[in-house]
Amino acid sequence: MNAPLKRNAGLAFAALVVSSGTLVCCVLPAVMITLGAGAALAGLVSAVPQLVWLSEHKVTVFGTAAAILALAGVAIWRARRLPCPADPALARACQRLRGASAVLYSLALVAFVVGATFAFVLPRFG
Repeated sequence: MNAPLKRNAGLAFAALVVSSGTLVCCVLPAVMITLGAGAALAGLVSAVPQLVWLSEHKVTVFGTAAAILALAGVAIWRARRLPCPADPALARACQRLRGASAVLYSLALVAFVVGATFAFVLPRFG
């Protein structure tokens, strides 16, 4: 299997995980408050106090996510034209891995944009 493509899938997965942190940091509390679930949010924060740390350090969380997204994006972009193996089975696996990397990266971008909207854009209107 092509090592750069495996690395890209790993980077895309890491970007998705880090971007999910932006959702937990900023979207989850905002949505819970909007839906009138403030008491449930208070219970969640008492059970998982790390949520408060994530919210207090949202610039660091988003900066880290942006850096990993940029790294993954560059790696996926550079590997888009790498040749796949001549063996048909390996070529199919190579194409599936490219597709999986693209899907994971797209999900990570969506999670990052939604998180950034809730963390930095919407509070300016409130």
